[in-house]
Amino acid sequence: MNEIETKSLPENAYQPLQPGESYTPIVPADAKEPELTLRSIVWGVVLCVIFTIASAYSGLKVGQVMEAAIPISILAIGLARVYKRRSSLLENVIITGIGGAAGGVVAGAIFTLPALYILHLDPRPVQTIFICLAGGCLGVLFLIPLRRYFVREMHGLLPYPEATAITEVLVTGEKGGSQAKLLLQATAIAGVYDLFVTTFQVWKEYVDFQFVPLMHSLADRARMVFRFDAIAFILGLGYVMGLRSSMILCAGGVLSNFVLVPLIWFIGSHVAGSVYPAAIPVSQMTAVDIYRNYARFIGVGAIATAGIFGIIRSLKVVAGSFGIAFRTFRHGEVARPERTDRDVPMIAILLGVVIGAIGVAAFLGQLPVSWTSVSVGLALVLLFSFFFTSVAANAIATTARNPVSGMTMLTIIISSAVLLRFGLSGTAGMFFVMAIAGMVCTALSVSGQTITDLKAGYWLGSTPAAQEKVKFLGVIASAIAVGLTIVMLAHTFQFGEALPGDLRPVLASPQASIMKALVEGFMSHQPVAYLLFGVGAMVALILEMLGQPSLIFALGMYLPLELNTPALVGGFLSHFLNKRSERIGGRQGSRIRERGVIIASGLMAGGALGGVLGAALRLFPAYREDLIKTPFYSYDPVSQSVSALMFVGLCVYVWFGSVKREKEI
Repeated sequence: MNEIETKSLPENAYQPLQPGESYTPIVPADAKEPELTLRSIVWGVVLCVIFTIASAYSGLKVGQVMEAAIPISILAIGLARVYKRRSSLLENVIITGIGGAAGGVVAGAIFTLPALYILHLDPRPVQTIFICLAGGCLGVLFLIPLRRYFVREMHGLLPYPEATAITEVLVTGEKGGSQAKLLLQATAIAGVYDLFVTTFQVWKEYVDFQFVPLMHSLADRARMVFRFDAIAFILGLGYVMGLRSSMILCAGGVLSNFVLVPLIWFIGSHVAGSVYPAAIPVSQMTAVDIYRNYARFIGVGAIATAGIFGIIRSLKVVAGSFGIAFRTFRHGEVARPERTDRDVPMIAILLGVVIGAIGVAAFLGQLPVSWTSVSVGLALVLLFSFFFTSVAANAIATTARNPVSGMTMLTIIISSAVLLRFGLSGTAGMFFVMAIAGMVCTALSVSGQTITDLKAGYWLGSTPAAQEKVKFLGVIASAIAVGLTIVMLAHTFQFGEALPGDLRPVLASPQASIMKALVEGFMSHQPVAYLLFGVGAMVALILEMLGQPSLIFALGMYLPLELNTPALVGGFLSHFLNKRSERIGGRQGSRIRERGVIIASGLMAGGALGGVLGAALRLFPAYREDLIKTPFYSYDPVSQSVSALMFVGLCVYVWFGSVKREKEI
């Protein structure tokens, strides 16, 4: 069999298609390359288990889940050279897809399951595994009918930052030459940069300029605080997102931090007592406190409403997919689509959802609750899983940021409010609600990661059905690994806060601690902040009326400002470099665009690797942040200025690395 010669992505890979134009991937539909092989499946499962265990521990310890897909794509390139027959591009996609499931399943697990241990409800190992397994499988099943809409119909309209990085790593790394050297160079620079700035005390990661009197006065008198996360990963992310998306994302952050927070401070500072949902008076809050207690809930309401609009827009394609399935069921097999547009059969998806629903009902039924509560719980799991699948896919496709915590909080709040009306409360109610939240959280985490794989596969020429089938394998392997890991850690560590008389070391489990406080409060009949959610819903509605992408704006409202601002810098870099490439034109202009995307992908890949290494170092007892500490680290005027200058240096590197002329061969 002749192997496909690896080449660059087509020019229209990242651009909207003109009427009548089609996209032809690197591996065409009529080509035959090794894809689902024993090699790709075994390595995918092995890497999935390794990253699952490591991510579970690091996530519970520091609240940081290891990025799996991008590092695994780099490992796949290295593994390809171990064998006499080098692994094909499509085999590397399969390895990345299976292994990448680790990040999605772990995020869903550590955000919710430790809360059960903090509440002393101590789930059995089979329960922890089932919650992750059911949620992950539902996330994949509900995403498959949306694939054509998000991957094919929206081609060139959604940036897919993480999928772009994975694709560029796989293509550039396999092809070799000057572009591979450029990718490795950017990856190494970002890896070292992000490792030192996030893991040790070299210079400040976050820049807020509070040492400047004007900035300090604004923070003190108006609770207006500017924050900037000066790391390479987000710079590369913003570059791939582009100027428009990054600007809309940052605009949402501006509304939350420079409009809502000061407004709440101005009004609330004159109120003596606390205003729900906060537990302390507004007059005693910092800008961060106001954001977390009020503005963030407004952002959650905006995300949920924007998700509804996204579902409405995708209904036509989803309905078409179901229509094909029903016609096939009634009249037999219809003409099969080409290989690169072939999904798992819709009948199999429907059967999988039915089996999953039966499994969830059986799981909930063995809890000490009424069958009415079981029926309501099942409906909530299916409704939220389907609904949030679209939200997660859209968010990942646009910003590479999945609003997992916000959507899980919303699940807990609504589920608690509904189930309280059916008389469910106390410890049984807490376990029931957290089980629902665990399944939904895992579903949306896995669906967001899956859409990344499917888009990368679309660019490269993978078979969607093959990717979808092995994704279930990755979910199964990761669910078993993370379920057993959490049970094992629960015997050795305390989750959340240390209890009197318990000498076990503590794993902070920050996200799960928030979920525990939330479900405990609602199951104790505390009110729901419906007004804040409603305000966010109105913001999303206004944006839709103006014809603007409401979900990107809503994500900006919800995400901390320090994650939005560096993305905007990357967006401006992308804009000006693309303008320069258009002015130059020809092959040189095309090279500027290519080199820019490769460098940005390298920054994301290196940042992810630096994060993985940093998280791994934190697992060792001897690790301390001050193992490497500069004399000026604690002096903000110098430390933050150095951080800002180093970030500017990264921008200069991106610019001159992109416009550098290559020697003609």
